[in-house]
Amino acid sequence: MAFLPFNITKQKKLKVIIIGAGYAGMAALTTLARFASDTDITIIDPRQHHIKTTHLHETFRYPLEDVLVSFRDIVNRFGCRHIAASIHFTHNDLEYFQQQKQLPVQEEFLDFDYLVVATGNPDRPVQPSEDIVLLKNFETSSGSNLISQSLNKSDQSNLSISVVGGGATGIQFLFELKHFLNRIKRPATLRLIHSKDRVLESFPIAFNDYIQSRMQELDIAFHPYCYFQQQQSGHVHLKNKLTQQQFTLPSMLSLLFLGKQQQDPLLANVFGQVIVNNQALQNIFTAGDNSSYESIGTNAHTAQSAVRKGKLVARNILRHAGFPGLLEPYIHQDLGYVIHLGPHDAVGWLGTQNNIMTGMPALAIKEIVEAQYDLLLSGIDTYVV
Repeated sequence: MAFLPFNITKQKKLKVIIIGAGYAGMAALTTLARFASDTDITIIDPRQHHIKTTHLHETFRYPLEDVLVSFRDIVNRFGCRHIAASIHFTHNDLEYFQQQKQLPVQEEFLDFDYLVVATGNPDRPVQPSEDIVLLKNFETSSGSNLISQSLNKSDQSNLSISVVGGGATGIQFLFELKHFLNRIKRPATLRLIHSKDRVLESFPIAFNDYIQSRMQELDIAFHPYCYFQQQQSGHVHLKNKLTQQQFTLPSMLSLLFLGKQQQDPLLANVFGQVIVNNQALQNIFTAGDNSSYESIGTNAHTAQSAVRKGKLVARNILRHAGFPGLLEPYIHQDLGYVIHLGPHDAVGWLGTQNNIMTGMPALAIKEIVEAQYDLLLSGIDTYVV
């Protein structure tokens, strides 16, 4: 379906605004630049860098700069404009934007032919503390620096560190942290705290079995059915989900990976056009984690799904602007998923969720997928479907 013909009108240079420069926004940008290099594209994102968030756990081994792509470089590479701003809007606002073909940004009113909303969901709110590390902290400081600073400040003889959250992000950080502590020869009790009975509960149970066996080998404690309450005065305060009993464990630091705060998603039709009041807004598309397509395609909150949605809406913008205007439906299904378990191990599935892969073969697949995205950012699209 990606090769359906489209014809871009030559009488008018398209103006496209993309709100959000995560995986979906960057995929939309690079696809527009590939097929219609004269498109006037404006990226709106409050940050100064595009962050490859699926690599942040690797900053225990590599510099943070390896996972940051400066918007200055992106502007120079693709000839777009970047505005460092946050846009807040309601569904009714989107109807107004559709009518006016304008978007108010700071003190400007930006005209557009098409608008792409490629925003994600915010992190769950957490009471800040100097003994708590959140995912956003890894966006400004590497894992090795963050943990080293905490270790150097601690006067505890028996160090304990808690990782809260047994989803994909928490698991990847857990294993990278363990290997980092081993590498710098700093013994510490490391534990995983999770509110469910097993990790990665949305994945095949073989994922849980493999990960828990690796945790036992590495002497990582597991505390299931536990809610995080707070981290304070060298202790983590927990509540047992089943018994409601509250208790504390020694912990100099807690790394919290509680997931995203769920919001009302932007509904879209099968082509990615936003639906408001049961009507599709013809010139406003959505992609990313906060989009929900009415189609057989996956709405999973994965980087691969975000990339596919971003590429699709870009192609559909060009189809809609051309003749005969036939749009492409979203039918993508993830063909695999791999989770890092430190520098030399991984677990994942390929093709079907029954086809479980571990170790170096799983790592090789993940590296191939990540290399595809790096090439996309450089302007080379190797995605086939």
